[in-house]
Formats: sequence, C-alpha cells, structure tokens
Amino acid sequence: MTQIPIRRALISVYDKTGLEELASGLHAAGVDIVSTGSTAAAIAAAGVPVTPVEELTGFPECLDGRVKTLHPKVHAGLLADLSKPAHEAQLAELRIEPFQLLVSNLYPFEATVASGASPEQCVEQIDIGGPSMVRAAAKNHGSVAVVVEPSRYADVLAALPGGFTLDQRRQLAAEAFAHTAAYDVAVASWFASAYAPDETARDAGWPRVAGALWRRGDVLRYGENPHQRAALYVRPGAPSGIAAAELLHGKAMSYNNYVDADAARRAAYDFTEPCVAIVKHSNPCGIAIGADLAQAHAKAHACDPVSAFGGVIAANGPVTAGLARQIADVFTEVVIAPGFDAGALDILSASKNVRLLCCPGGRPPGTPRSRGDSIPPGPPTGGIHPPRPPLGGTSPPRTAVEMLSVMEWRPVSGGILLQSADRVAEPGDDPANWQLKAGEPVTPEALADLAFAWKAARSVKSNAILLAAGGASVGVGMGQVNRVDSARLAVMRAGDRAAGSVAASDAYFPFPDGFEILARAGVRAVAEPGGSIRDHLVVAAAEAAGIPLYFTGVRHFYH
Repeated sequence: MTQIPIRRALISVYDKTGLEELASGLHAAGVDIVSTGSTAAAIAAAGVPVTPVEELTGFPECLDGRVKTLHPKVHAGLLADLSKPAHEAQLAELRIEPFQLLVSNLYPFEATVASGASPEQCVEQIDIGGPSMVRAAAKNHGSVAVVVEPSRYADVLAALPGGFTLDQRRQLAAEAFAHTAAYDVAVASWFASAYAPDETARDAGWPRVAGALWRRGDVLRYGENPHQRAALYVRPGAPSGIAAAELLHGKAMSYNNYVDADAARRAAYDFTEPCVAIVKHSNPCGIAIGADLAQAHAKAHACDPVSAFGGVIAANGPVTAGLARQIADVFTEVVIAPGFDAGALDILSASKNVRLLCCPGGRPPGTPRSRGDSIPPGPPTGGIHPPRPPLGGTSPPRTAVEMLSVMEWRPVSGGILLQSADRVAEPGDDPANWQLKAGEPVTPEALADLAFAWKAARSVKSNAILLAAGGASVGVGMGQVNRVDSARLAVMRAGDRAAGSVAASDAYFPFPDGFEILARAGVRAVAEPGGSIRDHLVVAAAEAAGIPLYFTGVRHFYH
C-alpha cells in the first residue's frame, strides 16, 4: 500500500501546541477522532466532535490515569497489518476499526527532572501508554502514520484527504522511534545516575549507563581530510556551544574549523579578564588577557605572528571595531565571540574568506568568575539546528552498528563530529601513483622507506613530519602550530640519523622553509601531498638541493 486515506485518527498528546488547528482540520476532512483524557477535553472545547477512548474501549480510565489506552481495541487498531486479509478478517470479527493516524507525544520526563521535582514526581512522569502506542504505530507504518512532533501537523493537514505515502510513513516512523529512544535513554540515565545508582555511581559519580540521542545538524563538505566524509550531530537541549553557534558571515564551517573553533572558544572563554586566543591545529599559538580585547589580541598575536596566519581567533567578549581592524590585517579562518558590534561586522565582512561565529557563553562585562568554572548552559541562539527533512525520499538502509564501526567520534561543545575513518587506503597512498616533482627516482630501498614514512605519518598529530630509515622512524615532529617547527623538531630528535633518512609530511609545505630545514639536515627524499598555491617554490627548493620530491595527492591531517 502506497497512499492510505486517513479516515480515523487517535490523538493523545501532552504538548497541546497546535492541537485545535489539527483537530479542526481533521474533522473538516471527514476524519473520525478518538482521544484521551485532557486531549479529548481540549478538542471538545474547540467545538470538534471527538470520541473519548473509554467510550471506544468500554473501560474507564483508572489508576490516576495510568491506564487509558492499554486495551486491545486501541492496539489492535494500531497494529493490524491491512495488507494481510487475515488481519482484516480478525478486525471485522472482533468489531475493531483500524486507525490510519496516531498523533502522540509523551509526558515531559526530562523537564520534570530538570525542574528539581521529587523522585516520586519524576517517576510519575514516566509515560507508559504513549510509548506503547507510538512504537505500535511506528512498527505498523505500512498501515498507520504516526506523528510525534507538533511541527509535523502542517504535513498531516497537507496530506488530507489522500493520506501519506509509504515513504512518508517510513520517515515518520523513524522520527517516532527516535522520539521513544530519546525518552528511554533519559529515563535509564536518570535511574542509573540519580534514582537508583549502584555503589560505583554513588562513590565515584560514574553511572552504570549513560546516553544521549544525537540528531544530525549538518552534513559537512568533508572530514579532517577531503577523502573523509563527515557530519555534525547535536543534542536538543544540550548546553550551548560551538555546535549551535550562529554563522553571521562566510562559508559553511568545515570539520577542522569546528575542531579549532571549539579549542579557541574554550581557551578564551575560560578567563574572567578580557581574553583572546589564536589557535592552529587545536593548539594555541597565542593567548593573552588585557585591559580590553584589542590589547589582548595584540599580545596574543605577538607570541607567534607566523603561526597566527590562517588561524582561528576566539574572544570572550563582543568584538569591537578596534579589535576587528587588528584581526583584518592578518588572514584568519574563523572568529568566534559572544557578539560583534555593527562596525566590527562591517570591517570583517569585507573579507569573503573569514567565518564569523556568534557563540554564547562569553564573559559578560564586569561579571567575575573564577578560572575553571564551567560556562553557564543556555539554549542555542541560532545557527545550526537539527533540520527537519521534507517528507519523501528514501536512503539506503544501514545499521547503527555498521555505521559506527567505520566512524570516528569527536566531541565539540554542544555536539559531536562524526567522520569516516582515515584508513590510509586512498590511491595516493600507493607509491605507484605518486608524482615525482623534482630530482631523480629513488632506489627501491629508499622508496620502501618513503612508503613506510608516509603511512606512519598518518598516526602523528598534525602538523606532522616524520623521518625514517630502515623501516623505522628516526625523528618525529608532531603537534606543532606550523610546519617549520615540526620540521625542526623532527630533525632535532633525529640528530645524526637525519642524514640519509627520508621524510614524509602529512600535508603540503605552504612555503619552502620547512622543506629547506629537511634538506640542510641531509634528508635524501621527501613525500608530501602537494596542493599549495606555492608548490612551485617548494619544487624549486627541491631541485636546487637535488632532493627527490614526490607528491602523493592525498592529505592525512590528524588532530
């Protein structure tokens, strides 16, 4: 069955947002409405005909409302598979009419817990009948449409009178199962952490189980590297953070933008005093406090002006025009702040390449806070929110276990980043596909060492330079905020062993200076991805030094 006309609907909601409009629209389309308790009362008060569920079941609501819908005349109407003649025959024999639509949302358990209610009150807000109906209808989506969010009511009315298609009912069922899953996770987490903690949870504060349901916030262009797929996931109601920041200007955020922006935000927002942090590869290359943010930025920039180029800047207060003029003098990827003055926006928006993020949680002027205090939680103020996809269309089925087995997780404030794992299995990871850009082809022995160095460098934190000889690393430069420092560190650690070794760089040399450090140390061959606008300068340096230089065409950032 593709499209099933809606003739009978069951409505049982705690959140009555949009209920009157929905019920009126259903009635106008000739839909019979069955409802429960206060929901039925609200529908009747709107002047819409409604059948109370106890009239359907012939059994009164009892036990303070704990039992209303747990009855065969409700669940058989939701679970009957109308593609099976036997089910239709049984319904006729039992004089049960099927439902084509269930509208239900659940008791506000999480809100009750957050309100500081007593444990007994929280337990009372654990919904039983609601999840049972929602799961029944979602399982039987071949015959029933289930709606759990008031924001979907417009879709219901738009589907009248013909009803939802099968693809639409599948998507609604997916939302329904996510709704009940989030509810169950919240209940289980509360039991394990607060209501019924075991001895370890009581003593150490670590509950037996902990969980949260994350929703896709955005699909990113790629992950840490162009060959990796990535997406941002957020948790509705989570404390505000970089995942919910509002993009005021610039291109969409990338995976690495999020990682560096979160590191910069955390570094700057930790301080009570006006503070600016400049971050590259997840590490501050400058951080300072000052009488105002402009002074703090000047001091932070002075720490390492070279690495600040192309960095990510966070300020823990509103960006002023004076600070914006300083930032505009240096190419910057992202600027994060709790706000931007109008003049600052005008100045910084003149560059199409900078991303401006408004991210709450910074330092309100004059508000003291000791270092180490957590940033006050708050609701997202805009930016990236879980999108509600339009009904229609399908995606290839894939189990969560299958997906997570090939994914890597990276927490950021207010969300998590998921990306496909970097397996060093791209065409550019095979030396047979490398391009010799300078010098003569190396010997098979040297090529084997280069292949080893290239693969091993993938596991080194960026910026990564790895020197190797005889199938072993002899010097590693890792985690530096610029590639020159990583080259220096690798050579320093290799000492005399640098001479005659080969080198791999996880990303391109933006300038020839890093390559020249390796050349002076006696490195005999180098492999790097290439792709810089200044590749020709690096190639020229290799030719001048007489050192073979291979371009792999694939990058392996690792932060």
